[in-house]
Amino acid sequence: MLKGSCLCGSVQYQIDGELGDIMICHCQKCRKANGTAYATNAAVNTSEFHFINDHSTVAEYESTPGVFRVFCQKCGSPLYSRRPGMPDVLRLRIGTLDTPITTKPGTHIFVGSKAEWEDIHDDLPQYDERP
Repeated sequence: MLKGSCLCGSVQYQIDGELGDIMICHCQKCRKANGTAYATNAAVNTSEFHFINDHSTVAEYESTPGVFRVFCQKCGSPLYSRRPGMPDVLRLRIGTLDTPITTKPGTHIFVGSKAEWEDIHDDLPQYDERP
């Protein structure tokens, strides 16, 4: 079991399962949504993700047709993204986890559109788009 929350603590969640592969996404939308050079995401089974408190501050924004970015409207923390066309999977922003994990990112994706000021300094596989 894993637990996580937003910056202000208004949103708290629990995952009753494992994280999928952790990917570092360099696409422009992830950069804008997170205000950083990339987003670090892991797939989570929707059925294993549960809010554990009043989550009335949760909001979502359709950033591209069929892609909804879910965040806390009080503090702005990005929580996950979802696609109605893939209802069984959420893409969790693992920076919101409170439970320590030992799993490390395995790939960089959308490197073809990464920020021009960002240099990648590891040996992980890099893909111009999603593999």
